[in-house]
Amino acid sequence: MTPAARVQAAIEILDRVIEAARGQGAPADRIVADWAKANRYAGSKDRRAVRELVYDAIRHCGPVPESGRAAMLALAERDKSIAALFDGSQYGPAPIQPDEPVAKRGFAPVWLGKRLSASDVKGEEGMALMGRAPLDVRVNTLKADRAALDLPVAGEHLAAPNALRFEAGTPVDQWDAFREGRFEVQDHGSQLACLAAGARPGETVIDLCAGAGGKTLALAAAMQNAGRLIASDTDKRRLSQLGPRAERAGAGVVEQRLLDPGREMEVLGDLAGAADCVLIDAPCSGVGTWRRKPEAKWRLTPDRLAQFAATQDALLALGAKLVKPGGRLVFVTCSLLDEEGADRFAAFLQGHEGWRADTPELRLGTARGQGIRLSPFHHGTDGFFVARAHLPC
Repeated sequence: MTPAARVQAAIEILDRVIEAARGQGAPADRIVADWAKANRYAGSKDRRAVRELVYDAIRHCGPVPESGRAAMLALAERDKSIAALFDGSQYGPAPIQPDEPVAKRGFAPVWLGKRLSASDVKGEEGMALMGRAPLDVRVNTLKADRAALDLPVAGEHLAAPNALRFEAGTPVDQWDAFREGRFEVQDHGSQLACLAAGARPGETVIDLCAGAGGKTLALAAAMQNAGRLIASDTDKRRLSQLGPRAERAGAGVVEQRLLDPGREMEVLGDLAGAADCVLIDAPCSGVGTWRRKPEAKWRLTPDRLAQFAATQDALLALGAKLVKPGGRLVFVTCSLLDEEGADRFAAFLQGHEGWRADTPELRLGTARGQGIRLSPFHHGTDGFFVARAHLPC
C-alpha cells in the first residue's frame, strides 16, 4: 500500500467506527481486525500503519466527527505530512477542499468534558487520557517470581510487587512464559486495585463482577490458592473465558457462578454474611481506559452514565449483604468521573449504617473523596477510583 492508500483505508475504517459508536455497534478494535481480514493484500506494516492512523484520529477528535474524512482532516491539520497525502492518487484520498468540514479537536465531547472538568480532569490530566498506554503484566506468583522470571525482553519493575511494564505492542502473548501461565497481561492500576482487597490465604473472597477474570486471578495468587474464591458475573460469554485462564494460571481455588441480573441472591444466597472480602469492579463508562479504547468517549451519553451510576449503587448494596461482620467491601471503577467513584461510595456510606470507610494504602494514588484515584497523567496507569469500607464486628 502507498502512504496515501493507507490514509484512505483509515478514513473508510473511521466511517465504520463512527457509525458503530452512534449505534452502540462493534468496538473499533474489532472493526480494524475485520478490515485486515477482508484485505489480505495489506502487509503487516500496512495493517499497523492503518491502525495507528485510525487510533490517532480518534484520539485527536473530541465530539463524534461528521465522517471519517473529517476526522482524518483534523489529524492532517496537526501533521502536514498527512495533509500532503490527500493527493487524489489512484488509491488515496481526494485533495482537500477549502470549505470541507473538519472534526473538532479535544479529548471528549463537550458535555462530557464539562463532567470531567467538574471532577478535576482537565488540561494535561484530560489530554493524558488520549495517550497510548504501555503494556503491563502481572507475574503470577503461583508459578513464578518477578526477580527470577527470565523473559525475552526485560520489563520495567513498577510499584505493584509483581508488575512489569513493556512498550505497547510487545508480543508477550507469544512468549513461552505467557503460554505457561507465569504472567498475565494486567494494567498496573488494576493490579494496585487488587491489592486494596488485601486477600489472604484461607479467606472467603467474592469477585462480584469478575468478567473474564483478570482481577480474579490476581486474588487467587494473593490467596496462594487457599480458601474460597467465588467469581461471579451476569455476562456468560465473558465469564466463560475465566476457566481456561484459571487453568493456565494454576488458579485451582476459583469457583464460578453465573448471575441473573436483578436476581443475584438466588445464586449467592448461601454466601450472605459469609465473605471476608467482596470486590466490586463495577461496570462503568470506562473513561479511565480511553488510552486503550478511545472511541468509548463517543459511545457515552448522559442517560448511559446515569444507568451506570444506578448499577453501581445496586452492586454496592448487593455486595454489602455478602460481607460478614469484620469483613471488607472494595469498590473499584475504571473511571475518573466522581459520579462513578467518590460520589457513589459516599452515597453508599450514607445509606448503609455501620459501614466505615477504610482508605486502602496503595503504593500510588491521590486521595479523592474517601478513596484513591489513579490516573494516566499522575501515575502512568489507567484511570481508577478505588475505595474500601469495613463492617465492624
